[in-house]
Order: sequence, then structure tokens, then C-alpha cells
Amino acid sequence: MSHTINPSTPLTSTVSARPAPRADGATRLLLSCGMAAGPLFLAVGVIQGLTREGFDFTRNAISQLSLGDLGWIQVINFVLAGTLVIAGAIGLRRALHSGPGATWVPRLVTVFGISFLVSAVFAADPGAGFPVGTSEDTMASLSTHGAVHMGGGMIGYLALCAAFVLLARRFSAQGRRGWALASRIVPVVVVAGFIGSSASILAFFTGAALGLVWLTATTARLAVATPAGR
Repeated sequence: MSHTINPSTPLTSTVSARPAPRADGATRLLLSCGMAAGPLFLAVGVIQGLTREGFDFTRNAISQLSLGDLGWIQVINFVLAGTLVIAGAIGLRRALHSGPGATWVPRLVTVFGISFLVSAVFAADPGAGFPVGTSEDTMASLSTHGAVHMGGGMIGYLALCAAFVLLARRFSAQGRRGWALASRIVPVVVVAGFIGSSASILAFFTGAALGLVWLTATTARLAVATPAGR
């Protein structure tokens, strides 16, 4: 007996739908680097700030830890954090194939990572009693390397804030309203911390730390939800 095929029945109906594969091993490793950058940088910085003579979180910026005899520790911290962030950005480029932020989020996060490398090369200015023996007053003007350090940091964090805004659009498109809302609020807090740094150095530290923590959180969220890299 011959069998006929009903042309009205799509051939693809016999193929069962398969779930999208998770990110491949290399992509997961790169994303894990991006997730580790913020916690590692903050942990090393806080430990130094609590143990180095003359440093006061209410008066001194964490960047000043790159000064003095033990400043090499913070320089390495900057280099390692920047390298990890850039690796994470490569992971994001592999993971985000399409949709809002697929092109610009990795690029903006790369800029953020480069700003850490700039901070490693161009140290912050001494002041507010650190390193020990430095005047207790805040310097009225910036040196050239201090200005490059500050400018690089501002550009880096503005790029990170822009990346969060783009991620908010992506999360909205995915129906993740909580993540979208937080990704819009965090940039406001980060910028407010920078603006308020002249009145309170803790405001600056809080904003900068929040940006790092949220980069870790969003990267982790994307690592769970993205398909395999091509």
C-alpha cells in the first residue's frame, strides 16, 4: 500500500522543539572573569584601606592606595581588575548575539575595563594625609597624572552607566522588570556618587562600588540566560 503526504501538514511538525543550549565553556569562563572583577577589586581595596597606616575611608579615595611603599599592591589590583573586566566584555560579545545592547554593551564594558588599566599607569594625587607625611589638606589643583587618572575613571564609569541603561532595555524586552528597573536606578546612584564626591568621599566610594557589584550581578544574570556562542 502506498502512503501519501498531506501537503497541508508542515514537515517540521515531526521535529520536536529543543531548548536553547547554554553558553559554551569558553564563554562561561570569560563571563566568570567579568563577574569576579568587582568583588576581587573591592576586597583587595578594603583590606588595604583597613590595614595601611594613615588611610581613612572617610577622607581618602581607594585609588590613593596605589601611592606609597605598598602602592604596587593596588597597581596590580587595578591591572587585574581591568583585565578581568575586558575578558568579561569579550564573553558578553560572544553571549549577546542579538537584541538590545548586543553590540554596544560589550564595547562600553571594554571601555570600563580600559579605565582601570589607565588608573594603574597614572596614579591618583596624594592628599588628605595619605601617604603618611602628606599634607592634611586636599590639593587645590591636580597634577597631570592625577588629572588623567580622574578623567579616565569618569569616562570608564560613564561608559558602564550607559551599558546598564542598554541592559535595562534588554531586560525589559525579556520581561525582567525588576532587573530593568534596577539597571536604570544604579547609573543614577553611581553618577550621584561622583557628583557628591566633593562633599563626601564615601559617596564616591559607594557609587563606584555599586557599579562594580551591579556589573557582577548583570553578568551573572546574562551568563545564566544566554545561548551558546557561535
